[in-house]
Amino acid sequence: MKEPNFEGQTVLVTGAGRGLGLAYARAVGQLGATVLVHDVGADSKGQGQDCSVAETATAALSSEGIDAHPFSSAIDTKDECRELVRDCLRVRGQLDAVIHNAGWVAYEQVEDLRESSFDHMMTITAKAPLWLAQAAWPGMREAGYGRIVLTTSCRALYPQYVQKGLASYAAAKMAAAGIVNVLANEGSEHGIFVNAVSPVAKTRMWGVEGEPEDLKPQAVAPGVAFLASGACTEGGWVLRAANGQFHAVRALEAEGVDYPRDLRAVTADSPSAVAAAWDKIAFAAPEAR
Repeated sequence: MKEPNFEGQTVLVTGAGRGLGLAYARAVGQLGATVLVHDVGADSKGQGQDCSVAETATAALSSEGIDAHPFSSAIDTKDECRELVRDCLRVRGQLDAVIHNAGWVAYEQVEDLRESSFDHMMTITAKAPLWLAQAAWPGMREAGYGRIVLTTSCRALYPQYVQKGLASYAAAKMAAAGIVNVLANEGSEHGIFVNAVSPVAKTRMWGVEGEPEDLKPQAVAPGVAFLASGACTEGGWVLRAANGQFHAVRALEAEGVDYPRDLRAVTADSPSAVAAAWDKIAFAAPEAR
């Protein structure tokens, strides 16, 4: 397998002003990328705008010899995402990879859940990366090359890791995983590979401002840099990343299934039959026939 390398490439990283996004930007920049540092500078509640966040991160990367450029425009709508991609293309005339890291965490238990917070979560976590991908797609398709990385979460993917109050967060992160599956299928024939990362790191999202003792953002960055590079030649994966460890997963149908007519599963013709067979339905592997 070829070594990850970004020489001559331009990479957009959203939410790149701090935490994980900054770690991703640094990782691809150290491998030669021109890094487009996007961060609206929202507060911990996902509100507001502060262009100095992207500018400060860009200055730090530039001082390390990385070719970095700041962007802080909103990405709440399809038109705003399209405008950001147009602005990015003005830097080097190309956009080889998009890493969508922007997001935030808000806790609202079901009885207190507001439509506005749900919609905002979906906008940043699911709609924004889809519109960014749509805007970048024509150039990537024409080039026969592109890499797109979305962000999901084990807090959504695995029931044992969910937390109370994260219905909006989990819904948006599951939506991101579904988008990856479809875009990976649409993109592969054009050399566009789309994957997701499910990162764990102690950042501002955790209420951690300083350097953590473990679960450091920079320990996740190597996996994301790989997914965004030419060394990655498959799509549709979720890369679980934490503490310098990586595990790629994706849902696969059981062998021999003829979907949807034959699931190679338990047969039942009534609610009572389902109830009687529930232990086999819920816990057994598909039947061998």
